[in-house]
Amino acid sequence: MDLSNPEHYINRELSWLDFNGRVLEEAQDLGNPLLERVKFLAIVANNLDEFFEVRVAGLQQLNTDNSPATGPDGLTPAQQLRQIADKAHSLVHAQYRCWNEQLLPALAAERIHLWEARRLKGEHLAFIKKYWHEELEPVLTPIVIDPAHPFPRVLNKALSIAALLQPGRGQPVLGVVTVPRVLPRILSLPPLSADSYHFVSLAGIINFHLGQLFNGYQVLGSAPFRVTRNSELYVNEEEADNLLEEIAQQLENRRKGDAVRLEIEAGGPDQVVELLREEFELDPEDLYLADGPVNLNRVMTIFSEVKRPDLKYPAFSPVERHLPKNPESFFKALRQRDVMLHHPYESFSTVIDFIDMAAADPKVLAIKQTLYRTGDDSQVVQALIRAAERNKEVTVLVELKARFDEAFNIAWAKQLEESGVHVIYGLMGLKTHCKLSLLVRRDRDCLRRYAHLGTGNYNQSTARFYTDLGLITAREDITSDVAQVFNLLTARSKAREFEKLLVAPSTLMGGLLRLIERERQHALAGKPAAIIAKMNGLMDPEIIRALYRASQAGVQLDLIVRGICCLRPGLPGISENIRVVSIIGRYLEHSRAYFFANAGHQEIWAGSADWMNRNLRGRVEVIFPIEDPRLKERAFCELLELCLRDRVKARGLNTDGTYTRLQPATGEVALCMQDALMDMALGKKVVLPPLAPAASRTKAKAKTKVKTAAKPPTRKKK
Repeated sequence: MDLSNPEHYINRELSWLDFNGRVLEEAQDLGNPLLERVKFLAIVANNLDEFFEVRVAGLQQLNTDNSPATGPDGLTPAQQLRQIADKAHSLVHAQYRCWNEQLLPALAAERIHLWEARRLKGEHLAFIKKYWHEELEPVLTPIVIDPAHPFPRVLNKALSIAALLQPGRGQPVLGVVTVPRVLPRILSLPPLSADSYHFVSLAGIINFHLGQLFNGYQVLGSAPFRVTRNSELYVNEEEADNLLEEIAQQLENRRKGDAVRLEIEAGGPDQVVELLREEFELDPEDLYLADGPVNLNRVMTIFSEVKRPDLKYPAFSPVERHLPKNPESFFKALRQRDVMLHHPYESFSTVIDFIDMAAADPKVLAIKQTLYRTGDDSQVVQALIRAAERNKEVTVLVELKARFDEAFNIAWAKQLEESGVHVIYGLMGLKTHCKLSLLVRRDRDCLRRYAHLGTGNYNQSTARFYTDLGLITAREDITSDVAQVFNLLTARSKAREFEKLLVAPSTLMGGLLRLIERERQHALAGKPAAIIAKMNGLMDPEIIRALYRASQAGVQLDLIVRGICCLRPGLPGISENIRVVSIIGRYLEHSRAYFFANAGHQEIWAGSADWMNRNLRGRVEVIFPIEDPRLKERAFCELLELCLRDRVKARGLNTDGTYTRLQPATGEVALCMQDALMDMALGKKVVLPPLAPAASRTKAKAKTKVKTAAKPPTRKKK
């Protein structure tokens, strides 16, 4: 049977749009708090921005009459763009329907209002007039388009207003005003009562005053608009004399790339719409009409500004691990036992403490660190700077090519260098995506390494709403491998076989294929065989074919894939033993963990890599084993198994590529995995519904004999 048949694969771009549709479902879900629904709607809009800036832009560049297929699904760029346009227009329509028909009325019922400027009266009208004269009008530059005044260069995602203007005589002309980014897009109006909130959009204020801005013209109609541009960076690393300076220069070009999408407020004059579309050289399918705020991401302001805890998720503070706060006791505890952290249920402060103590402890001689996404106020970076100032050897790999975080990382790289840190930018042609921290300490008996390995970034802000696993260990077999990874990054040393870690691009791909094949062989031999894998995306065709072969042999596969999944479950004779679920909830499911039954000798791995081509072949990634029986049981029960019990936020992938919410069995209490983990972290008792054996969780019956499902790891009796 040909496992490369394009019909066996789901297109990655269409799968991503379906993922964003699941995020939109959270905005539509009446079971979520109102302001959280507003937040989900804003996230949908932000996700779409990045999708058009990168994915659609790339396909448009590839789209020529004879462009071949770009993926295992067999679709050409032209075919993909047509299907993307259909699905994206439908998604945008559903966005605005959710905003207008669900969220706006619900907000108004809670005395939270986003007003049209032309409907304001009294104190609110006086406020916007004052704001116009004192804050807004002085920074605007109206332009009437004519041979002497060409169309202004509209930057990527900048808010602009286009107006059809009638001069005293002659034909109507086009006027454009671009709004500086220093101004907020949604403004808070003075409250009329203690329990009410009032907002107005900046575009609405400008529209209201267009007659004053274009003095001497009659405004026949107007519409806010926004253009999305190609934002991929094109850096020739081999020819760049200084990678930092080259990327900094390319960031300026990102704002001026080719247009890929035009958003304009619905109801604007047709003549204006066509003039803009022609100006940006876009096809009709690249035009998106907004039945409301042109950039729905800006409604995040309402979520942030409204102080109504009753309309948000109940507050949850990550639990602090009870580890010693002095270095000697802290590192002694690590020598005795590995520590596993599950964020955001457990505080990221333990990771910061690990690096902070290293910075302060005179027995720590050296620190090595990878940084991918750090944020704008990084406690980790500050600790590394303090360490360098105390004359420790500090080496930091800063990934300058972390998409949309390049500016942050460039700034941190410069600050680290000024503080005496050895800053490197990784291997040429590869992004460094692994999450590693290594320190060398002079203990009483010897020099010893300690390491933190994680699935998520060293970012204390995102650690509060991204789910991730981290392992802190003093085990020599793991820490020596981590040291070798750093040598690979800093000295471009030749990669050899690692004792414990699987590292991309050298050993990870082959290692994963061997682990999957081992399960297939166990299934054929009648031994326990199962795979449970949790990740953000599953796209690599070689991995997918290996999973199909394992399914054909009778291996039970449960795949927990939050975002893109190109594998098609339930195909007769191919993937009948594969189930795929996606969980979208309060926290962004970001952890990657993989379970292999291994004939009863279960293994659990975690790390930074999704099963995608870019992670397995184009990045430096690390996955690590969790071998402590206590931690292995925890990882299985608290993460993988609990995901499969979810019947509130879990959706199952159908063979046709659609997703269906999973429902609890008759009489069974619906379990929300994330809520259960918060309760468990706080020490509350959680009643878990029974988990069906893997074989009974697949809808279709396998043609091959189904083997006994693997049991979870058990804790050794003392």
